[in-house]
Amino acid sequence: MEILFPFRNAAVLYLQLVPALLLLFSWTRKGRGVVLPVDHSVAQRGAWIGLFVRLAETLPPLLLSIVIFILAGPQRWDEPRSKKVLTNIEFCVDVSGSMGASFGNGTRYDASMEAINDFLDYRAGDAFGLTFFGNSVLHWVPLTTDVSAFRCAPPFMKPGNLPPWFGGTEIGRALLECHKILVEREEGDRMIILVSDGSSADLYGGRDEEVARTLRGSGVAVFAVHIGSSDPPDPIVNITSITGGDVFVPGDEEALDHVFQRIDEMQETRIERARAEAVDDYAPWVRAGLIVLAGALLALFGSRYTPW
Repeated sequence: MEILFPFRNAAVLYLQLVPALLLLFSWTRKGRGVVLPVDHSVAQRGAWIGLFVRLAETLPPLLLSIVIFILAGPQRWDEPRSKKVLTNIEFCVDVSGSMGASFGNGTRYDASMEAINDFLDYRAGDAFGLTFFGNSVLHWVPLTTDVSAFRCAPPFMKPGNLPPWFGGTEIGRALLECHKILVEREEGDRMIILVSDGSSADLYGGRDEEVARTLRGSGVAVFAVHIGSSDPPDPIVNITSITGGDVFVPGDEEALDHVFQRIDEMQETRIERARAEAVDDYAPWVRAGLIVLAGALLALFGSRYTPW
């Protein structure tokens, strides 16, 4: 019964033995005979009237049974809903001096941050984090679904306004620091979007493959946006390829917007079927109880045994 009709307090259902015994008594008792002058006449015995009276006596135990069902907390299985699988996206943005070079109507940094803010609208509901790096790494925004901090970040981290230790480019170190953030999230997919315009010495000598294996082992895909004028460095190409991502080279601001749209298309939002849940379902039992109660009240006007 719990499979078809789940109840929050199933132990209460044992009380159904009481109305069951009352029903048994109503249909098996014969009562006391009363001698009437017509007992030996040819008048009919009134079997149909007796059946109707017994049915009327069935209503109170049936009402008690419904009350017990209500006290047990009736529930039903809700329809499974489609649930969006959260994607944890960590933006890893280069703020070395070269990111201050001209790009479109502003700098490479300005164009990158504007494109990132637009990307947030494509992926509403995902969790985003923002990390800036040079020779050091700064986690500016923790992974969150509230993206308001992203809108305020650009003015504070402009290249040229930063301390000297942000002047270089250590991509390998930055990726591993982003990896530490992502592996702390047990739920959802994991992705790093690397935005940089240069190469990194800490990825040479096979170091790129080591970093890539670490990221892939944790299910982290890396997408790289090489915003420089040259071809993307081979280590970056290797890392994106090994982790299941890709590398893009936008030539202007319009192409940069298309790059982030392309990343959105490649890392599609996953939808999974959520498990059905039990929800309270009192309404049908209450309606049934009211119907039985109304029938019992009407039956009291004449459907009962009398001693004469």
